[in-house]
Amino acid sequence: MFLHSSRTRSLAVAAIVAAAALALTGCTSSGSSTSSGTTAADTLVAYTGQSGDYQLNFNPYSPSNIGGIGTIFEGLFFVTNVNSDPYTPLLGTEYTWNADGTQLDVTLREDVEWSDGEAFTADDVAFTFNMLLETPSINTGGFDGTVTATDDTHVNFTWSHPAFVDGPTVLGRTYIVPEHIWADLDPTTDVMEKPVGTGAFTLTNFKAQAFTLSANPTYWDGEPAVKAVRYLSLSGNTAGADALAAGTIDWQTGPVPDIQNVATNYPGYDAITVPQNQMVLATCSSAELGCTGPQTDPAVRQAIYYAIDRDQANSLAFEDTASEISPSLALTTSQSDLISSALEEPIAPSGADTKKSDGLLTGAGWAKGADGIYAKDGEKLSLTAEVVTGWTDYITALDTMKQQLKTAGIDLTVAQSSWNEWTDKKGKGNYQLAIDSLGQGPASDPYYLYNNYFSTANTATVGTAVSLNIGRFSDPAVDAALAVLKGTDPADTAARQAQFDIIQASIVQALPYIPIMTGGTTSEFHSSKFTGWPTLDDLYAFPAVWASPDNSQIYKTLVPTGK
Repeated sequence: MFLHSSRTRSLAVAAIVAAAALALTGCTSSGSSTSSGTTAADTLVAYTGQSGDYQLNFNPYSPSNIGGIGTIFEGLFFVTNVNSDPYTPLLGTEYTWNADGTQLDVTLREDVEWSDGEAFTADDVAFTFNMLLETPSINTGGFDGTVTATDDTHVNFTWSHPAFVDGPTVLGRTYIVPEHIWADLDPTTDVMEKPVGTGAFTLTNFKAQAFTLSANPTYWDGEPAVKAVRYLSLSGNTAGADALAAGTIDWQTGPVPDIQNVATNYPGYDAITVPQNQMVLATCSSAELGCTGPQTDPAVRQAIYYAIDRDQANSLAFEDTASEISPSLALTTSQSDLISSALEEPIAPSGADTKKSDGLLTGAGWAKGADGIYAKDGEKLSLTAEVVTGWTDYITALDTMKQQLKTAGIDLTVAQSSWNEWTDKKGKGNYQLAIDSLGQGPASDPYYLYNNYFSTANTATVGTAVSLNIGRFSDPAVDAALAVLKGTDPADTAARQAQFDIIQASIVQALPYIPIMTGGTTSEFHSSKFTGWPTLDDLYAFPAVWASPDNSQIYKTLVPTGK
């Protein structure tokens, strides 16, 4: 067991303690002051999984950004994809759409200052969005409207098309930067070493192995109770678990031994597992777009779906942290009310149903050979599933499914490769199956997943690289439903549900992404040192330490206990 360490493991923990102590320059024992005016009791030590030197760059629009999103640079509102609550006002206080979704008016907060003392105004908002329009490489949210500052506290956005679905990105996932500094910068190349923002924290110390964000005393919503957030670099997941055992970090997201018993194994800590990432066997599904192999037969994809024993895979590969999944790919937690009532099976079966699998295959002309494996027209039902080397949970899941599928007459080979090779195969369609997870988009709304992974616009013929619809799925009815959703007011739930019903009926029949389970993201946190952590009953933000801007919302909510 993890707590019954050998002398070797004790020495390793001691080394982690020493490394963390060195990185925590400026922090002392609980209750004693530091040179920066904070104490160990009100400093939160975070480990994001960083295992090498930090490279100083707080440009929120740079792919090499190491932090500051949400904490230093704020959006207009806080928008999360773990709940459907109204957006939390930040730099914006109110917003309204016109009837057809072509204009969005936003009222801004008054008397906000940048951390250098300059006044924040609507001109900064207009500048930020115009910077995105002028710099396509950083316009990852795809903003294609116009923005006008009508006075210091009002901006309006206009589009030539209905843009309701762009709301979460515009309002919550675009980080406002100060015009008086950024007007002279190249956002694609300039490194931001001294970031100036409106957020609750400012950068006060940086070293290659750690950096500190300190509470902003002039923050518009008041100085946070957490006075500093210290980010450490360690050597990996094992080092993170050792640091938890030593009590030298306060928050991390990742696996630890005996993950179901964190509170027992790590006194003073608790854990939360949030079902958010939907694990699938992605398939190159479309023969019309150039995919080859047995997986292009919908009956084969359906047979695999029924041949999986999800309970067994969960136990062996995921320490029972995964949970149920809907074949509609709407989350069964926060989006259950959007699962079509017309679906016969709204939840994927937990155990294998080889009788159903056999019926699907024989009905499609497949017949079992003497070796127990199905074949058709001289082609054996043999498939290769791609996985990244080192992804131990996914590798175990595939090895488990290999045995399950063999029982159902399907031969599965597991192929490990580098992340780059795995990504290249998926993107160009040079694969049969690949274990992966599907992203949820900027808000808790299945539209974003459907648009990303099922829109014809996001796929191409095999050989042409795509980043989203790697299943090579294309259905005119789904495309038409997505187009209607783009122009439908989110408040019109009945009209939206009619389109979701169309999409779900198609994808459940086709299964280009074969649902496995909903993966649980587990975080461990120091509950005796800070109160106010998200719970499953109050999931006000996604509690992963690396998730921005959600982590900033959590930092602002936490209250040190003084312990």
